[in-house]
Formats: sequence, structure tokens, C-alpha cells
Amino acid sequence: MSDPRIAARRPAVIELAAGRYAYCSCGQSTKQPFCDGSHAGSEFRPVVFEMAEPKTVAICQCKHTGNAPYCDGTHSRLP
Repeated sequence: MSDPRIAARRPAVIELAAGRYAYCSCGQSTKQPFCDGSHAGSEFRPVVFEMAEPKTVAICQCKHTGNAPYCDGTHSRLP
């Protein structure tokens, strides 16, 4: 699998409403951190996740987290 494009070297800290979301795993989306279908034709697929209630979360934008879609601090260790 090829490496994803790093969209940003910091998380997107956002308030999400309850509902279903599609996280961009390729880094190509113009609607970061969410999927816009830019992965089409690649091996990447969005990570679909659900929020049971409104909550502020840190969503990974470096695309190297071990806990997608959430930031785990990996961006601070990238070259």
C-alpha cells in the first residue's frame, strides 16, 4: 500500500454531532478531514465511524495514526 498524503501536521479539533461520518484516509480530499471521494481508483478507502452523541474530538490529518480516525500524536514523530 502506498503512503497517504499528509493533509496537515496537526489534528482537526472539531465538535461533531451525533451521526455517521466518513474519514479521509488518503489525504487527497478537499473536505479534510472527511472523505470527498478523491480516493477513487486508488487502494485507499474511507474509514466510516459513528458518533453516538455530540462530542469534541481530535481527528487525525497526518493520516498515519494507529487509531483512525482519531489523532494519536503520530504527527509529532513524522519526518
